Amino acid sequence: MFESIHFESKGRRTTTASNPDVLAALREIVGDENVVVDPARVEPYGADAVKEKFPPEAVVFPSTTAEMVAILKLANVHLFPVTARGGGVGYTGGAVPVDGGIVIGTDRMNKIIEINVDDLYVVCQPGLTTFDVQTAVAEKGLMFAPDPASYKDSFIGGNIAENAGGMRTPKYGVTKHHVLGLEVVTATGDVIRTGGKTVKNVVGFDLTGLMCGSEGMLGIITEATLKLLPMPEATSTVRANFHSMEAACKVLTKFTPEGLLPMAMEVIDKYCVAAIEENFAFGLSKEAGAILLVGVDGSKEEVERNAVTIERIINENGGFDVIRARSKEEEDKLWDVRRAISPSLMKYGTLKINEDVVVPRSKVPELVARVEEIGKRHDTFVANFGHAGDGNIHVNFVVDRDDPAAIRRARECVAETFQLSVNLGGTISGEHGIGYVKSQYMHYAIDRPTLEIMKGIKRVFDPKGILNPGKMFI
Repeated sequence: MFESIHFESKGRRTTTASNPDVLAALREIVGDENVVVDPARVEPYGADAVKEKFPPEAVVFPSTTAEMVAILKLANVHLFPVTARGGGVGYTGGAVPVDGGIVIGTDRMNKIIEINVDDLYVVCQPGLTTFDVQTAVAEKGLMFAPDPASYKDSFIGGNIAENAGGMRTPKYGVTKHHVLGLEVVTATGDVIRTGGKTVKNVVGFDLTGLMCGSEGMLGIITEATLKLLPMPEATSTVRANFHSMEAACKVLTKFTPEGLLPMAMEVIDKYCVAAIEENFAFGLSKEAGAILLVGVDGSKEEVERNAVTIERIINENGGFDVIRARSKEEEDKLWDVRRAISPSLMKYGTLKINEDVVVPRSKVPELVARVEEIGKRHDTFVANFGHAGDGNIHVNFVVDRDDPAAIRRARECVAETFQLSVNLGGTISGEHGIGYVKSQYMHYAIDRPTLEIMKGIKRVFDPKGILNPGKMFI
């Protein structure tokens, strides 16, 4: 490692990324100013939202596919780990260099190459934020549907690598449903193109789908062709209080018999409500055991009709203090409550263990009720919120960082919650991925033969194991 970095990590392997010849070669590839080795500057690239630090030996910022190819070919010769990184806002350590080596920052690869209105696609580089892409295509009257909560910070490349979801998933699906094609540099420095610019494409294996959710372990995305949709004419949001989370979640299956497919269905428990209100004073009811947010989009007539139906269904099923936004400003304020949750929960402790289990939508009421029981049994505070419309609940166990016993109990809660989710027909992650944080639990959700096939795929794409080591498989 660099003499200026004195970092030791159990299991971290010796690398040659700090070899003067390697550093000189990296500077030759991307320019001296785009190779960072100063400890203070590389440290932020050694952590994500989990806050555990694994500083890399260097951070390198390529701007072209050719530069990416040269970096990976160099890594294959000198056998140092390479970890790709976008916005660095993940919750499972997917972009954290646990084995050292270099981090490749995609910040400079931030161009929109083409917006095609006739064929409904955008071609862009991976270093743009989701918000950047949404804003650019909105100017053409188009929509890029994936909408993760971190949309102003998360990069498109990272969204694809993690197969990010978001609040619009119930109607529009996750990121993979909006990726038509990719340019990818493999671990061996080869450039492959998957998919294309058409919605239909069954030529060969679906390598585009394989790359979505691969967490940077098979290759590094250098260009993406993304599917666009016409911008809906109108949107509307209804917010309602319920006396319990279970009551709020039971409403989720009431819309389908009415022929409704809401764009978004988000649920927030009473602990989240209290924390939000303390931090932001939105005027939320102290009587609310839970809040349900339901969003619809479409033509003006369709949105009005569906919003009225949603209000009726909520009122018939225990909702109270029902509010419907009558303007874009009012709608934004209703959704501000949802976006305020994560930072607000820190009032309950100094360490928040945020998991994102997912179950069939009809099982959400049972999931949240039994997770609360798990927390009580282990004397651990738990708060639940999330994308209830697609069964993806963010379970937050909050403890004090300086209390080892409390952390141990919280980890036991996590393991039980994962097993519960699988038993209910779901799995251990809906959108956060596996990284290194959840790798020990992979066997809960995936059997051994399937895991071995995945490991085989990894060996084909990355025979020397240089790309994002220490993730997913243990």
